[in-house]
Amino acid sequence: MSNPAAATPEKGRLRQMRQAYRITKRTDKHIGLILLLWFVVVAAALGAFGYFVFGTHWLSIVSTVLFSLLSGLLAVLIVFGRRAERSMYAQAEGQPGAAAGALQMLRRGWFVKPAIAFTKNQDVVHRVVGKPGVVLVGEGNTGRTRNLLTAERKKHARIVGEEVPVITVQVGRGDDEVPLTKVIKHVKKLPKAIKPAEQTAVINKLKALDAMRPVAPMPRGPMPTSAKGARKMMRG
Repeated sequence: MSNPAAATPEKGRLRQMRQAYRITKRTDKHIGLILLLWFVVVAAALGAFGYFVFGTHWLSIVSTVLFSLLSGLLAVLIVFGRRAERSMYAQAEGQPGAAAGALQMLRRGWFVKPAIAFTKNQDVVHRVVGKPGVVLVGEGNTGRTRNLLTAERKKHARIVGEEVPVITVQVGRGDDEVPLTKVIKHVKKLPKAIKPAEQTAVINKLKALDAMRPVAPMPRGPMPTSAKGARKMMRG
């Protein structure tokens, strides 16, 4: 007799995969063919390798076939995960809150606070504290956001002191801007300047600055749930 409790997560995961596939196909029209090619190429290459190395004994053939199929499936999941995440970024780009959702995907050693400053036109500045120091990330109209970034940089520099770098990043497609799809990589590649213990001290200093701010009406775009959901789904 099957266990309904055990079957439910599997059905949910399959439903999640189908949803991610449909969303990805909106911007990646040939995703199905690409995944099929990856499966065939990887499985065939490993199958041929196993045949020449391990011979034609029936046990070797069975082991080679199973290993090739599983490897092909793994390749499909890896490729699909990356392309699905890229598609999520592409569909979220330009929507309010998209940069916040992307930054939330930074893991251990990064402290993200969305919408520390904003305008009535939904131009927003987010803050990341990590090894590079304080990183202020702006999204919205370039002119308005850069003015907001400049003002916030001065405020933060006064609070954290000269020893801690305060770096500004503008999300966008223009000159000196970082596309949404590359903002995580850009932040991670910034030069290291402070140690973990110093990060805690910086965060504590910034709490006083944050306490004086109004609560930001942060829009919730599709990015936070979709990209995280895709990653969770890929981890299985």
